[in-house]
Amino acid sequence: MQFQQLLYFVAVAETRHFTRAAERVHVAQPSLSQQIKALERELGAELFSRARGNITLTDAGETLLPLARRILADADTARLEVRELAQLRRGRVRLGATPSICTGMLPDVLRAFHDAHPGIELLIEESGSLDLVRELARGALDLALIALPLPPSAPALTTVELLTEDLVVISSADRPAPGGGELTIRALRDEPMVMFRHGYDLRELTVAACRAEGFEPVFTVEGGEMDAVLGFARAGLGIAVVPAMVVDRAGPGLRVTPLAGSPLRRTIALAHRTDVAPPRAARELQRILTR
Repeated sequence: MQFQQLLYFVAVAETRHFTRAAERVHVAQPSLSQQIKALERELGAELFSRARGNITLTDAGETLLPLARRILADADTARLEVRELAQLRRGRVRLGATPSICTGMLPDVLRAFHDAHPGIELLIEESGSLDLVRELARGALDLALIALPLPPSAPALTTVELLTEDLVVISSADRPAPGGGELTIRALRDEPMVMFRHGYDLRELTVAACRAEGFEPVFTVEGGEMDAVLGFARAGLGIAVVPAMVVDRAGPGLRVTPLAGSPLRRTIALAHRTDVAPPRAARELQRILTR
């Protein structure tokens, strides 16, 4: 299937006339007809019904038409923007990040990128690592900041480790410090917890650590995003295990307690699909994140 054939097909579909279509695309009518027939042979289906000179689309033609229009439109967009995109004057980056990263390290990084490339649009998807891996796999993101290790079912991703951070316990500043001021994982058995929704790496990490100590954590509230979990803990509904980087931007009303013994840590990495090279603008953001 050739780009030129799709161009001819759309012209015939819109004019319902082979001669007028040939005039529109500036080609001889026999050449246009030959290319349409070649396209039909390639697809194994007739695209037009030609009864008594009345040109109509077949079911196959109706199916192909919106797809062909989209391909042609994408090609036109590429012609208009590729030069500016190569110069990093225009474009977009689709970046996924966990809520803690969005709250912690990302604002300063995005500010530096925007100052250097103000014409690049930044589209941010905030979600848990498991969700972001799925979005990378289906091509909805160019890059994602996720927690390692990757799940066994993860697609082929290229990752670059950026940092390893401690997890800490937060609680309401209006209540006594849990565990007498220092906590072990085992001591969480006696502490009601507020917990993130499924899909957050923090949820999986915390639950796995508790189970390794022989108990199931008790949730007073579960299913929240990062801001909600911080608010629930501030209100005294329970403790929460969060990254240390979040605490600096969480505002007043929270007490921070480190985890003693075998502290919880997580590693953050920048990921993209191995089989697809990130766009030029995304590679520039990748350079800033990894320098």
